[in-house]
Amino acid sequence: MKELDFLKIITDVLDDNSLLGDDCAYLSDLDIFITQDTLVEDVHFSLYTTSPYLLGRKSVAVNLSDIASSLSMPKYITVSVSLPASIENSFVSEFYRGVNEICSEYGVKVAGGDITGADKVMISVCAIGKKKINYISSRSFAKKGDIVAVVGRHGSSAAGLYALSNFLYADEELINSHINPKPCLNQSYKLSKIIDENIVVMDSSDGLIDSLYKIASASRHSLEIDINKVPVSEKLIEFSSQNNLDYKDFVKWGGEDYGLIICLPDKLYSLLNPDEFVAVGKVLNKDISPCVVVKDGSRTENITENVFFEKSYNHFS
Repeated sequence: MKELDFLKIITDVLDDNSLLGDDCAYLSDLDIFITQDTLVEDVHFSLYTTSPYLLGRKSVAVNLSDIASSLSMPKYITVSVSLPASIENSFVSEFYRGVNEICSEYGVKVAGGDITGADKVMISVCAIGKKKINYISSRSFAKKGDIVAVVGRHGSSAAGLYALSNFLYADEELINSHINPKPCLNQSYKLSKIIDENIVVMDSSDGLIDSLYKIASASRHSLEIDINKVPVSEKLIEFSSQNNLDYKDFVKWGGEDYGLIICLPDKLYSLLNPDEFVAVGKVLNKDISPCVVVKDGSRTENITENVFFEKSYNHFS
């Protein structure tokens, strides 16, 4: 799996790799969190299925989702745009209108960036969040007995992408889930108000099971979830049924939902709204070879390292 191979090379080459591994890096000397995501035409988006305005919004939203997982307050972004020579001025205007509107909604300022030429449209956004509490989140903080909870519906964005890619009808709710995601900053704020220790918070941008496995791997604890407790849209179930698809495949392996996955003690979970922070499982024992145990009625599936590599998204496959 080349992506992981590349990450290992980077980790090995750097003299200090202590800031790597989470969605956001915490820079303690500056008391800020920082993250960066890149969107590439025909890899992460198609100009046939989204508008420049919505692309601007999404480019910012995916980074604010990482800031939400850090429980910090989003403050600034920089935006780097690489564009073909054939691109129209109207594209740039509409793209930055989308950037401006989502930044205004969340009190974020654009603090610079870069513009270069390229064969395809490429967007790279760096987001900075200000630490506002005395605790931090990391995928390595899962502890035996923690409740695994999720925020947001899962599978909708992947179904929206599937519909767009295969020219199928899908409800606007599914399409919007993919082209205009909403970062869970409100829920992040609520969570930050009640925690009194370091916990796991991770966004589900790479997919539910993908994220759960990364938490298990980083914390060296196996996790168990009931897939039937994960919140899903009725529109997802309808779409899957109409097209002879299994909606649970979208829920488990579909990415770009930008919800949150949280592992925290029961004493803290009891302070949250269970309809908004939905308990779906628990953290199991410390494990040399951690896995994700997925229960589906009487069936059980163990997501081991081999299964994870086989089914999770790989940029270089």
